[in-house]
Amino acid sequence: MIPEPRRDRVPDSEMDWFGPDAATFGDRVAGAREHAGMTQAQLARRLGVKKATLVSWEEDLSEPRANKLSMMAGVLNVSIMWLLTGEGEGMSTPSEDTPLPENVAMIAAELRSLRAELHANAERAGRLEKQLRQIIGHTAT
Repeated sequence: MIPEPRRDRVPDSEMDWFGPDAATFGDRVAGAREHAGMTQAQLARRLGVKKATLVSWEEDLSEPRANKLSMMAGVLNVSIMWLLTGEGEGMSTPSEDTPLPENVAMIAAELRSLRAELHANAERAGRLEKQLRQIIGHTAT
């Protein structure tokens, strides 16, 4: 069972925008890329990967190999640890001048919950597909 997102409000001054409770690996890659002023295509080219590969990293559908992770950290001027966990040398939280809607924490929590549900449903669909293939394989013989 997937836990419900937390509905309590974390004050903006206390929220670690890129930490493990607020952001995923893909969120940190996208944030650091945007902070560096690069498009997805530009970063993909610098890393020697297809844009679709970078998109899948940013959408948390796949993860880079260690060598690409190291290159990415260097290109984006953040630490590998920060990309993976949100801790260490990385980007700071959004500036105080950036107005943020009051319900940002709630929306971020709901997005994390939705991602977890999507991942669980994808795994469930895979298991059902495997069972179906096994049943079809047994009846064909």
